[in-house]
Amino acid sequence: MRISIASGKGGTGKTLIATSLALALSDRYHVQLLDCDVEEPNDHVFLRPEITGREAVTIPVPRVNEGKCTHCRKCAEVCAYNAIAVMADHVLTFPQLCHGCGACSYLCPEKAITEEGREIGVIEWGRSGAVDLVQGRLTVGEAMAPPIIRKVKTQAVRDGIALIDVPPGTSCPVVEAISGSDFCLLVTEPTPFGLNDLALAVETVQELGVPCGVVLNRAGIGDSGVVDYCSDKNIPVLLTIPLDTEIARLYSRGITLVAGMPEWKSNFLRLFDRVTEMIDERDRSSKR
Repeated sequence: MRISIASGKGGTGKTLIATSLALALSDRYHVQLLDCDVEEPNDHVFLRPEITGREAVTIPVPRVNEGKCTHCRKCAEVCAYNAIAVMADHVLTFPQLCHGCGACSYLCPEKAITEEGREIGVIEWGRSGAVDLVQGRLTVGEAMAPPIIRKVKTQAVRDGIALIDVPPGTSCPVVEAISGSDFCLLVTEPTPFGLNDLALAVETVQELGVPCGVVLNRAGIGDSGVVDYCSDKNIPVLLTIPLDTEIARLYSRGITLVAGMPEWKSNFLRLFDRVTEMIDERDRSSKR
């Protein structure tokens, strides 16, 4: 089972929910937490795992053999990202613009273009108690997060529960991280900004065909806009966490809600039970 934890904006408490859910479930299930927020992974701050493995992530970029090149410009014409430019007697490549699609080498009539790997980041894995952690880390200055997210997701277990900590927002990395999930938890806060970004996130998740529910964090601030929106769209609010100074203190010290306030464990277990019921109901409906 794959459950993604996402948010339309940063700072809603997505990582707190992901790590707390992982710890709550780890006594009963084989749990794996995949930190796909590769530009700023911070699940490790809360879980403090022992990292036992590391692997570089590369994308293929073009390498031109000028001796074979006839400067026909076909490679430049096919590149949608302007990562290759052909001059009168020279070819320029811009590796940081390249998306690694391979079209230039495939279409080169002279077979003058080969590919070489360019490192854009790493994935790391380890263990914290009963929770397996896999995290991706995009190299500073790089822009291509999806290849690292895909690499992290290839490590997902099939015989347990994989929780995917998704990047904030609704951009391409978010789509890559959520795709293929059985369910998506959308973490938000009851403010006008939270509502605006939740609506964008809901549209994205629905476009991907992934069922979703909402976790309402910092309840007690703002207004009722988020609850009214969820009611109108028939989106269940699966867990409500109040605005609480003690929770904020725990977060600032890198302590999960379940570890710092054990009474919350039962709430996260009930959250998982409700998610499981919704997934089962969807599966039954699809078979009718």
